[in-house]
Amino acid sequence: MKAVRIHQYGDASQLVYEDAPLPELNRDDVLVKVVAASVNPVDWKIRDGHLVEMIHYDFPLILGWDVSGVVESIGVDVTRFKVGDAVFSRPDVKRNGCYAEYVAVAEYELALKPKTISHVEAASLPLAGITAWEALFNTAKLKSGQSVLIHAGAGGVGSLAIQLAKNAGAIVYATTSGRNVSLVQSLGANEVIDYERYAFNKELRNMDVVFDTLGGRVQDESWEVLKPNGIMVSIYSKPSDEQAKKLGVRSAFIFIDPNAAILNEMATLVDEGKLRPIVGAEFALEHVKKAHELSEAGHAIGKIVLHVGHP
Repeated sequence: MKAVRIHQYGDASQLVYEDAPLPELNRDDVLVKVVAASVNPVDWKIRDGHLVEMIHYDFPLILGWDVSGVVESIGVDVTRFKVGDAVFSRPDVKRNGCYAEYVAVAEYELALKPKTISHVEAASLPLAGITAWEALFNTAKLKSGQSVLIHAGAGGVGSLAIQLAKNAGAIVYATTSGRNVSLVQSLGANEVIDYERYAFNKELRNMDVVFDTLGGRVQDESWEVLKPNGIMVSIYSKPSDEQAKKLGVRSAFIFIDPNAAILNEMATLVDEGKLRPIVGAEFALEHVKKAHELSEAGHAIGKIVLHVGHP
């Protein structure tokens, strides 16, 4: 099969489009013929070696942990899927990924693809959607009527988080650049703050939840907008426990695992017209270097998706 692999850590020049052996299936694995995969920041962070102390990899390594495709074959213990099923997943990041024509995915990490969208759109959902869901509902315990500030509202995670929070009945505030204000409004945000013109920490107070996707200065300034006992959830860097205690608020950092149950919930929302994926850029698999460069620049709208095969 064709795949994009790295043979050592480094910049985007390490991404090599080449022949690779088909994945070997465990008894509970499903072999998925990849139609589309998406690019996430974790891909290039792993490529650069930033997570080397967290996860050990053997080379060559196939990156990419978002997939939508069709079941090609199943392991002997698989019971929930059959050949020909359209599926999507955020597979285990410790295994070879989805920048390939085929990927082996554990049965419990897979869900049936939403019926009403394309494989390209479906591939944009798993990692970002699970991340948003885990942050808002499993960690922050966001409830109807509560207020939430979502940073980078036009991004892959932020664009889904806005819709999920709004659907749950929350009052949603979001930051974005001026060129994306209309998009973020269309996703359901009650108030959109153009960070190029306004300082969010001067405009907002008494938030129940802050969802930090950016870290750094944005995280530092987000403490100011929380109400007492409010919570900041970050996917970028661990907020200071000391600062949280000092201010009488809470904080959390999350790094997600595969979660087919959340994928099933999201598929239902998509097919009910309550959640729409935002695909901002598309590339052929062999042009993945350009996709990584766009992701690393930090200004992509929605998700970046790779075309890999055909259903």
